[in-house]
Amino acid sequence: MPSPGLLDRIERYFALAAMADARVHTVGSLAVPIGSPDWPYPARPFPGREAEVTVADVRAAVALQERSGVPASLEWLGDRCRGLAGVARSAGLVVDDLPLLVADDPVEVLLPAGVRLYLVGADDPRLGLYQRLAELAFASPGPAVPVPAAAGRTTPDVALGDPGPAELPPTEVLRERVASGRTVMMVAVDEGQPVAIGSHQPVDVDGVEISEVVGVATLPRFRGRGLGAGLTSALVEHARQTADLVFLSAGDDDVARVYERAGFARAGTTCLAVRPSR
Repeated sequence: MPSPGLLDRIERYFALAAMADARVHTVGSLAVPIGSPDWPYPARPFPGREAEVTVADVRAAVALQERSGVPASLEWLGDRCRGLAGVARSAGLVVDDLPLLVADDPVEVLLPAGVRLYLVGADDPRLGLYQRLAELAFASPGPAVPVPAAAGRTTPDVALGDPGPAELPPTEVLRERVASGRTVMMVAVDEGQPVAIGSHQPVDVDGVEISEVVGVATLPRFRGRGLGAGLTSALVEHARQTADLVFLSAGDDDVARVYERAGFARAGTTCLAVRPSR
C-alpha cells in the first residue's frame, strides 16, 4: 500500500503546479485549471472529495474545457477513489490506469556511446525544434521500426532536421517555463541531431521541492538503445540536487518495469480519463 503521506504530497504538488499557468475554476467537487492550450492541465478532484464527484461534475468540467479550447481530461490518484473511474466512464470518457512511481534508489543508466546530453536553456535557438521532436515521438508510439541503411532518414527525422529555428518557434509558455526553472529540459543528441527529449518540473510544495519527470520520448528509429532510460536517469540526478521527492507516471506496466530497473518504486496508480477519439 502506498504511504498516505506520500500521496498527500503528490496531490499537493498537482494543485500548486496548475496555479502557475492557469486559473483554477471550481466545478462541483472538481478543480478545473484553464490556461493556455499550449500548456493544458487536467481537471482533478479536490483532495478528500474524490468520492463526491458526480457524472454531472465531470460533464460540466469537460464542457468548460472544450469551450476554453483545452483538451477534455480528468486525472486523479486511483488509490484515493476507485469509484471515480466508473463516474468518468458514465460521463463518456475513456479511462487509463498508469503506474505511479517514485525515485527510490536511483541507478545511473549510461547513454549509448556517441550520444551527448544537453541541458536546454530558454534562449536555445533550437528550443522549437526540441518541442517538435517531442510531438513527433509521441505521435508514433511503439518500438523502433528497422530502416534499411540505403533508405536514409525516415520522414519524421527529415521533418525534424530540415527547418531552421525561425520556422519552428517554441511556444511562449514553454520558453517562459524554461526561463523560470519550472521546466528543466534535457535533450540527447546523436551525430548532431536531437533524438530524445525529457523534462522534470520542480514545484515548491510548502517549502519543500517536489519534481515530476515528464515527456521522456525518443524518435522511433532510435528506440531500443536505452536512450529513454539514460535520459530519465540524468533527469532524476539533476532533480534530486534540490528536490526531496521525484516521481513520474509510466505509460504502462512494461514501461514501469524499465523505470523500476533504474531505481524507481511503485507508489500507486494515476488514473487519466479523456474524451475518446472521434
